[in-house]
Amino acid sequence: MSRRTRAFFALLAGIARPLMNVLTAKEWHGTKKLPHGEGFIVVPNHCTEIDPIVVGHMLYNQKIMPHFLAKDGLFKTPVLGAALRGAHQIPVERSGAGAGKSLDVAKEVLGQDGAVVVYPEGTLTRDPDLWPMKGRTGAARLALNTGAKVIPVAHWGAQEVFPRYAKGFKIFPRKTTHVLVGDPVDLSEFMGSSGDKATLDAMTEKIMGAITELLETLRGEKAPAERWDPVAHQQKSHGRFVERGAQSQKKSNTDDAGTTEAGDLQ
Repeated sequence: MSRRTRAFFALLAGIARPLMNVLTAKEWHGTKKLPHGEGFIVVPNHCTEIDPIVVGHMLYNQKIMPHFLAKDGLFKTPVLGAALRGAHQIPVERSGAGAGKSLDVAKEVLGQDGAVVVYPEGTLTRDPDLWPMKGRTGAARLALNTGAKVIPVAHWGAQEVFPRYAKGFKIFPRKTTHVLVGDPVDLSEFMGSSGDKATLDAMTEKIMGAITELLETLRGEKAPAERWDPVAHQQKSHGRFVERGAQSQKKSNTDDAGTTEAGDLQ
């Protein structure tokens, strides 16, 4: 990693870490399971807009520089875009000929022993109780193309600080954010496959199962037997599905092109 990229990471961390330390207490478990000296893929659950800060904070404190996949539009903003580019974050085009470029950049980061963070749900979960929903195949595709380890991560508590699609932070009383790192997902049975849809779907379900098990541990309860599928509930796959600040999140199907989540590499 270049000196310039490290400098941008230090700048971003200098802003984000003090903010998170003020907003929440933290409990991190399983951090010794994070690989060092090799590239790997991090697959977290996604329930609120500040999740990348939570996961990035944990990784950075383990001396791991996280490279997130982020919507390409963010890279075009004057200040944030410069910071994202400087820290070698990965822009994602959700459609068109440029969609595959993010995969190439992610492979480059992994080849340099970096950590690539992919949200396999592709956006904030639509599950009413914030359980991981049906995943998309980006993380599986990247793993199949690189052979990199896939490390599942679950976190819980950030949604109390900034609820899904909220208009502001809920600072008092001070909350605790819990993060649990799991063992690498065993995808060995799929390696060498041609990457057909059935294989990628099976890999993705195994990844989502590992994330869900970790979240069950953090929450102390079982997830629903059937994973939430936005298509089955007539919900769009990207963007907000309720208005920001809305009380009910079960009836609206409003899409917002300004959402910041990306990561399905499709």
